[in-house]
Amino acid sequence: MVQLTVVMNEKNQELENIVSLAKRRGFIYNGSDVYGGLSGTWDYGPLGVALKRNIMNLWWKMFVEDREDMYPVDAAILMNQKVWQASGHTATFTDPLVECSNCHGRFRADKLDNPNKCPTCGSEGTFGEARQFNMMFKTHVGSTEDDTSVSYLRPETAQGIFTNYKNVVDSFYPDLPFGMAQQGKAFRNEISPRDFIFRSREFEQMEIEYFVEPDKWQVSFDALLANIHEYLNALGLPSDKIHELEVPEGDRAHYSKRTIDIEYDFPIGREELLGLAYRTDFDLMNIQNHAGKSMEYTIKGMNTKFVPHVIEPSFGVERSVMAVLSAAYTEDEVNDEKRIVMKFPEHLAPVKYCVSPLVRNKPELVEKARTVYQMLKKKHGNVMWDDNGNIGKRYRRQDEIGTPYCVVIDFETLEDNAVTVRDRDTTEQKRVSISELG
Repeated sequence: MVQLTVVMNEKNQELENIVSLAKRRGFIYNGSDVYGGLSGTWDYGPLGVALKRNIMNLWWKMFVEDREDMYPVDAAILMNQKVWQASGHTATFTDPLVECSNCHGRFRADKLDNPNKCPTCGSEGTFGEARQFNMMFKTHVGSTEDDTSVSYLRPETAQGIFTNYKNVVDSFYPDLPFGMAQQGKAFRNEISPRDFIFRSREFEQMEIEYFVEPDKWQVSFDALLANIHEYLNALGLPSDKIHELEVPEGDRAHYSKRTIDIEYDFPIGREELLGLAYRTDFDLMNIQNHAGKSMEYTIKGMNTKFVPHVIEPSFGVERSVMAVLSAAYTEDEVNDEKRIVMKFPEHLAPVKYCVSPLVRNKPELVEKARTVYQMLKKKHGNVMWDDNGNIGKRYRRQDEIGTPYCVVIDFETLEDNAVTVRDRDTTEQKRVSISELG
């Protein structure tokens, strides 16, 4: 029992270290912080924006740009309420809610450590019967507020893909199998947002709906699962922290014939990172039945018609960011001094190079350093200038934000046109000709 407590404390400390660094170094801030914050919302600072964009761009390249069978869409966040009625979200997109009669705190019943004790005030036996709470954010479109003007902030991006399936087929008539991909915001009114950015009320998703012939779904399912592991490897996530969970029938969504959850060992424990689901023809048949429009696909050159089945890989951007942050966070020692370093894969690092003059009070060094800085920035974009403090302090700052290479212009540079390049992970330094940089 004591050992378990120690492990849990270590995990909590690891998360606290990551959250502290994220705020201190400009990755992620609390939403609306100057006004006391808003629970379940987070703002991304300059480095967080760069890291998040690099992750999303990597996904886009691997799953869309590098393939011939993917068609991107960007659907509206606000949709006709009939979309959510037909999909079942208005009736079933719920979590169990309990309220403490003492402090009136509200909690998700299935996530309480002790179902009989309030985590806020400590009272026992103060929870009433759980009731279902719909997580969709409800709003009204237009100048009137009645039942006909109701809309919702979308709780997932998938339905925007399904509603555009027929449009893409009519415009491009792709061969089966083919996929439609989307990245975008989604919103869920979580009862108990928690664990940093792992569970929040506003987040981004990266989703694919892959349309297949009904009797050929297994081949595509296995191929997409292999693609997912390639992507996770490209994120730099340790393979021993990645786990496949074959979701049993009783725990799967009612429309799913097979689901695999990819779980990751986060600082908060093993939790779901993404999911891969075989949704059969549930979604397209829903549209066909409720909208009265055919969702059938006709095989080219044949009279064979059917409603395609769908395989859905669904990725949460914030969970990918959190996994990358936790995998990169490292504490080691350099010259008997503790060092915090974010060991991002080079292609994900928010800053690729940091350029510094050895000293800032020598105009000739600063001018030369500026020339190198502009050259690298034009080539790579995400390059930082730093001339504040001594070189050792600059290195430590760059280690904390995960910059792979620090480039220092010294007095020798003026003679040999070479610079000192310091490697983040090994801390080794070597002379490199300016013409060979990058």
